[in-house]
Amino acid sequence: MTSELPLSSIKRAVDRVLGGLLATFMGLLVLDVLWQVFTRFVLSNPSQFTDEAARYLLIWVGMLGAAYGFGQRMHLAIDLLPERLAGRARHILGLGIETVVLTFAVAVLIVGGARLVSLTLVLRQTSAAMEIPLAVVYSVLPLSGILISFYTIYAMLGHVHGLRTPDAIGSAPDAQPDSSPAESAMAISTGIE
Repeated sequence: MTSELPLSSIKRAVDRVLGGLLATFMGLLVLDVLWQVFTRFVLSNPSQFTDEAARYLLIWVGMLGAAYGFGQRMHLAIDLLPERLAGRARHILGLGIETVVLTFAVAVLIVGGARLVSLTLVLRQTSAAMEIPLAVVYSVLPLSGILISFYTIYAMLGHVHGLRTPDAIGSAPDAQPDSSPAESAMAISTGIE
């Protein structure tokens, strides 16, 4: 019997929403670039906003895609050391790694991104062609930081759960963690494992 981690249902919902948002942004990006090519080469009158829209959509897709990839554990990682460790040591290393990632996400993406957003709001900076507030564009930084922090906390809960299981604590080799005490006694007395 496997118990589900806390936040599992919330993670699945976040995954679905974020995946749908990324697919929508990618679709808009493709349509935007196609419109730019059409207006430039077919109509000989290039659209004024398409270059800027493509740039900002690409920023959002990149930042949210990084958060999604991190949440799905599809990000680039050097896993030489974690692959050599097992049990408790692996979970402790995982907690250390996740702590570093969480610190970065909070300090750089959330706090630094929020400062950038507030600065552009105070200065009332807008984009040249579309005249949208740059704070809207830069708001993807704290948003992706929040998402990465959520995924990191979820992974940390997995490591804590792993530390609490008998095989991670370092139970005796003859012990059967998934069996009842009666089955363990029977296996020991008969020599059957």
